[in-house]
Amino acid sequence: MGGTYTLVVELTSDIRLKVGALGAVDVLAGGYTYTGSALGTGGFARVDRHREVASGERDVRHWHVDYLLGHPEASVRDVVTTPRDVECAVAAALGDGPIPGFGSSDCECTSHLARWPTVDAARRAAMRAHQDAVGSEK
Repeated sequence: MGGTYTLVVELTSDIRLKVGALGAVDVLAGGYTYTGSALGTGGFARVDRHREVASGERDVRHWHVDYLLGHPEASVRDVVTTPRDVECAVAAALGDGPIPGFGSSDCECTSHLARWPTVDAARRAAMRAHQDAVGSEK
């Protein structure tokens, strides 16, 4: 089973981060939401992989979010999931992120990463975006 997920990430201090082809970017401390899809055969196992990168158990940087999660100042604080394909609707509801093109190289979205002043604000926004996206499908 799979669907759409949003990672709620805490960044404890400002950092300069190299993100693959996006290059070096400045990322401010705060709460972040990163929205992705887990529609393949492994389903939400992708979320486990993201947690492994964040904990240092895995070093491979495959997706943009891996560069953020692999930084020692970043940690996954929560995950919001929906068993539907609403990735872009959720990302759009969370707003344009601080890094254009982050996680959205395969769609028309500006970014799949959004910044919030706190982790709690990021968590509330993610929960609301998932509820609204599923509600709008009905």
